[in-house]
Amino acid sequence: MDLVLRDARVVDGTGGPSYRADVAVSGGRIAAVHRAGADGPRPDARRVLDASGLALAPGFIDMHAHSDLALLRDPDHSAKAAQGVTLEVLGQDGLSYAPVDDRTLAEVRTQITGWNGGGPGDDRVAFDWRTVGGYLDRLDSAFAGAGYDGEGIAVNAAYLVPQGTVRMHAMGWEDRAPTPAELDHMRRLVAEGLAQGAVGLSSGLTYTPGMYASDAELTELCRVVASYGGYYCPHHRSYGAGALEAYEEMVALSREAGCALHLAHATMNFGVNEGRAGDLLALLDGALAAGADISLDSYPYTPGATTLVAMLPSWAAEGGPEALLARLADPATAARIRADLEVTGSDGCHGVPIDWETIEISGTANPGLAPYVGRTVAASAAVRGEEPWTTAVRLLTEDRLGTSILQHVGHEENVRAIMRHRVHTGGSDGILQGAKPHPRAYGTFPHYLGHYVRDLGLLSLEECVAHLTSRPAARLRLPDRGLVREGYRADLVLFDPETVASGATFDAPRTLPTGIPYVLVDGRLTVEDGRRTQVLAGRSVRRTPY
Repeated sequence: MDLVLRDARVVDGTGGPSYRADVAVSGGRIAAVHRAGADGPRPDARRVLDASGLALAPGFIDMHAHSDLALLRDPDHSAKAAQGVTLEVLGQDGLSYAPVDDRTLAEVRTQITGWNGGGPGDDRVAFDWRTVGGYLDRLDSAFAGAGYDGEGIAVNAAYLVPQGTVRMHAMGWEDRAPTPAELDHMRRLVAEGLAQGAVGLSSGLTYTPGMYASDAELTELCRVVASYGGYYCPHHRSYGAGALEAYEEMVALSREAGCALHLAHATMNFGVNEGRAGDLLALLDGALAAGADISLDSYPYTPGATTLVAMLPSWAAEGGPEALLARLADPATAARIRADLEVTGSDGCHGVPIDWETIEISGTANPGLAPYVGRTVAASAAVRGEEPWTTAVRLLTEDRLGTSILQHVGHEENVRAIMRHRVHTGGSDGILQGAKPHPRAYGTFPHYLGHYVRDLGLLSLEECVAHLTSRPAARLRLPDRGLVREGYRADLVLFDPETVASGATFDAPRTLPTGIPYVLVDGRLTVEDGRRTQVLAGRSVRRTPY
């Protein structure tokens, strides 16, 4: 045996009662689980780690991550590793970096600079792939020859084919139905991505150009996903004025396509949805009772996070980033954009008129705009003696669409109700870019365990761990992850239930958590005594053949 975790409180991921046991690790897998009082000798190993007083759980699975480039440029990646995360699902919200051609890559890099960096002039990542398989291979060799203990990445990563990027690749930024040839092109790109290891398809239906797709178009792509045993993960068309209808749309679409459905960062935001989580859960319960295969993820905070450009109406972005910047520079067109935002309620802002008091700047690509960070658009406008719209346009243009934001529109009672549902899983939606990112990037998993389990008693420890481990593993169809069980991958986390807590706050969002002294990826200690080691044991986790 390589390692024995002696006398741990095993919270095994099933949701059942915890128990005392010695857990032995060998060759990257769990070799033995010897319960206290069981017959036979206790396992021994080259190293024995005293785990008394600590809970041992499967490694946490972040079902909604935006570490697509962070994993390639940051071998430490303590933002997730220190939380006990051992697997992240990338390619979210319909926008990522594969499959692409040269034109598509340039456009998507510009569009989601506020999520991931990687915009024009950012050469920290080589972008030497064009296919899904090429990107996954790049993860597996991210730091080859760099002198670390391993050549892959800090934690494991799975990937969703991003539907917006696929549409961009096949037909550009046009707001129209695809031709038969273009639809075939999109089907082929999705099939190739799944064959190369992607676990499903994502959409960002408030982000261009993915939001230009009709339900019929999305259904055709989801039929391809279903044929590979993958799942559809939509950021649906509204989390605001039309939220419930948008959820209904996704449930119906997935049923029509015969495709499993996983609802991304599922919540009910904005004033129109205060106290309405029960409506969403009733919808899901009805669909589940009728045989639907549905799951969801959420983060345990009320504000959301995205980019400032995402708030704009979809028509303004037709043609791509340069066309959008040109429209903002034209006074008549800019006035129309403003009316959609402030009066009508744009589709980018979920059908709700924007409240600039709720839009806090969390990061800028242009260092000269740093003084805006940490202030709302309204507050910055007041300092400058101008209207918020004027400030917003300045940010969008001088930052070339690279501004990231927090949007303070959530409701705690909705957050609590949704996280207790039986198909809920944990997802950070963690954007690591920006001077003051959302603390969910560094704090989601310990915040569940410390605040909602220990402090509030909203979930039992055993139930919460199941939400963060076995449920997501089941959605990803991973036959050997998500449980503390003999033969399973030794992706494990040891934490102190009495002290585990998120250190990240809105004022200090990059503070690491406390109470998580040990994390193992593939049986190797990536966090030891609360400190990140030099081990790079993470790899791409590819779709299990169906």
